[in-house]
Amino acid sequence: MNFVRRTEALPIAIFLVLALAPVAASFGAETYLLNLFTRVMIYGIAALALDFLCGYGGLVSFGHAAFVGIGAYTAAIFGAHGVSEIAITLPVALIVSALFAYLTGTVCLRTKSVYFIMITLAFGQMIYFVAGSLSPYGGDDGLTLKLRSTLFGFPILQNDRALYYAVLLFLLGSYLLLRAVVASRFGRVFRGSKENPTRMATIGFHVFSYQRVAYVIAGCLGGLSGFLLANATEFVSPSYMSWQRSGELIIMVLFGGIGTLHGAIVGAAAFLLLEDMLGGITENWKLIFGPMLVLIVLFARGGLLGLATSIKERLSRG
Repeated sequence: MNFVRRTEALPIAIFLVLALAPVAASFGAETYLLNLFTRVMIYGIAALALDFLCGYGGLVSFGHAAFVGIGAYTAAIFGAHGVSEIAITLPVALIVSALFAYLTGTVCLRTKSVYFIMITLAFGQMIYFVAGSLSPYGGDDGLTLKLRSTLFGFPILQNDRALYYAVLLFLLGSYLLLRAVVASRFGRVFRGSKENPTRMATIGFHVFSYQRVAYVIAGCLGGLSGFLLANATEFVSPSYMSWQRSGELIIMVLFGGIGTLHGAIVGAAAFLLLEDMLGGITENWKLIFGPMLVLIVLFARGGLLGLATSIKERLSRG
């Protein structure tokens, strides 16, 4: 019982902090802080989806940013044609992301280990160059949204605070969805496919089908994060789906703690907050961030969450 309470305490604390952040922001640079933490939560959704694949299924995707870009471009392209209703654009973004995940997953999941990584990278770069070739929608220069998505005609997301809490609700929903999936029978089979796919196949489970469904779920959540990102920044560009962005998502997952879900949110927050802080010091902030990541990987195998747990255990012993 105590273990369950400790396990539940950190995610609750994370969402409480995010819920109260706008209150704290009202005492300072509110617009800036709201935009920063909105980005943290949006990338938290994408990192959650990737953590679901990597941490629970052992599927390290280097093309996850492709789904972010698909969701973002769906919102932007509809907006360019005067359609901003979220009840239309969001379902389309999720469907297109799911379709791309299903088609590419059918190919990618027939490979393993480094071959899987490379083929997801190839598909990610393919969609990146497709976006760059869309001359009517800005091409390499990107596209500015004329208006954020509306809800039944009401432009409620024009307000930064309303957008913030909408993103928070989507993040909470994504987290609870993935927790439920991981704890379900489907999740147990999916986790088993990581540990011993041969044994799972021997006892009658079609491992490929389970992995493909998981890949589609992760793709949908990636598309959701891209849709929200387009609304938050009011701009889209092919850089949203570059291999560098996919690499950043992997770093977020590793930084927070792989295979924990809420660790992905912590990792996204740590990455973006450090980027913002170090970026204010020097343009070459990655020269500082890189060694920090190496130290985390070498001495805290469970990421920031693992480091915090080991420090707590040492303090309790001493």
